[in-house]
Amino acid sequence: MTPKRRTRAFVLSMTISFIFPATGAYAQESARDWYNAGKKAVERAKRLKPVGSHAKNVILFIGDGMGITTVTASRILEGQRRGESGEENLLSFETFPFTALVKTYTVDMQTPDSAGTMTAIATGIKSRGWMMSLDPNETFENPVTARNLELTTILDLAERAGLATGIVTTARVTHATPAALYAHSPSRFWEDDTWLTERAKTAAYPDVARQLIDYAEGNGIEVVLGGGRASFLPETVADPEYPQQTGLRKDGRNLIKKWSSRPHTSFVWNRAGFDALIPGKVGPVLGLFEPSHMQFEHDRDTSAHGEPSLAEMTAKAVAILSRNKNGFFLMVEGGRIDHAHHLNNAFRALDETVALSDAVRTATKKTDRRETLIIVTADHSHVLTMGGYAGRGNPILGLVGAKGEATNPLWKQYNRTLDAKRFTALAYGNGIGGAHENQPSPLNEAAATNPDYRQISAAPKVIETHGGQDVAVYADGPDAQLFHGVIEQNVLFHVMVDALGLPGGAPDARTLSN
Repeated sequence: MTPKRRTRAFVLSMTISFIFPATGAYAQESARDWYNAGKKAVERAKRLKPVGSHAKNVILFIGDGMGITTVTASRILEGQRRGESGEENLLSFETFPFTALVKTYTVDMQTPDSAGTMTAIATGIKSRGWMMSLDPNETFENPVTARNLELTTILDLAERAGLATGIVTTARVTHATPAALYAHSPSRFWEDDTWLTERAKTAAYPDVARQLIDYAEGNGIEVVLGGGRASFLPETVADPEYPQQTGLRKDGRNLIKKWSSRPHTSFVWNRAGFDALIPGKVGPVLGLFEPSHMQFEHDRDTSAHGEPSLAEMTAKAVAILSRNKNGFFLMVEGGRIDHAHHLNNAFRALDETVALSDAVRTATKKTDRRETLIIVTADHSHVLTMGGYAGRGNPILGLVGAKGEATNPLWKQYNRTLDAKRFTALAYGNGIGGAHENQPSPLNEAAATNPDYRQISAAPKVIETHGGQDVAVYADGPDAQLFHGVIEQNVLFHVMVDALGLPGGAPDARTLSN
């Protein structure tokens, strides 16, 4: 799409038509400004029309753990980094014209995990937690019945239809969200043979890393980029980046060597190798940039010895996959949003969300909305909260009342706890942040805005948990209008299948009969 057409699409879908100067001078906003902006938003909404009903390509973005509070706070952070008050900002995908709320429960979990939620998105069927792309009749860690209860995924269908396929993630490529697209496992933890139970070994059930390398639908996955090298290397082989470390595999299999032994394949493990990939001259690409998860964006080494960003991996994947005249399916995961939340570290969770927004912006620039359906959603939420009576433009990572209290005497009264301590705008319902008395004393703005600060939690735990709230889906392109209202999570699969016109969308008959 041309920049001009993209700009029109952006303007069309914006909720508010004006953004005030980068100084965040919201005092300039008059009653007439707000009234006219609201009126124009309604006029634009009346002109909104579907793009079409058939997509050549689908790009599915998953912000792992990116609940609505995370999106709101990240939107503000991105705006404040530009010197604005932040609240008026929109992340790239928030400009998309079609949205819905998504219910994330699984058949056995009120608050779900990523394996169960991604199974719903990948297969169109809600199933159980902790397992990937298996019928809901399967039981956890049962390798005997699993082979007869495998569900067909959107990746399978795309490969069978002759489309190019790709997976990009900042987590391990064997982690639950990416793995649910290509693997079937009664335990999400069986990423390599180290974690297989004795029962699984007796049944010769393949671990997730093996299933990736041996994936045989169509002509195989064309692009896999992320972390997780250790699951592909035997424990006798040193890691190429950290020679003091070795692989995890106990079966002696060197899966990277197996991948590289095939014609025209490429394997890369750092930024230099990634940059050397020329889309028009490479075959299938496997890029594994860390032994485990990739670095947080804030900590990422950007040198030739380091790692590419999520936006850079997205751009490379789109360029490679676009060579297929039949189209492509690509899943891009901002996997470390979730990990930062589990650590009660709001800074990195929001920073990773902004990085995902950058990747979405990159994808929109490199595709045509008339032929590419772009979907942005989350697999589940987290227990992040945003509260207190903070003034407009209050630093989102800072103390409530850091800005604005002088203009309203009530704010000073309400922005203290019963023990007269200050508190941050962001907090967690549970986790390792600990209770108020365990926070730095005194808790000042410098401490609260430190990237390593862990926000307070109401219920101390070893690790913060997921949240059971609905998440949002944002979409643009063909069939994007099918997202509206409140939907079940498995509906995402069916929209993608419909948009691509894929045949054989149903799972095997043996599973439908149960």
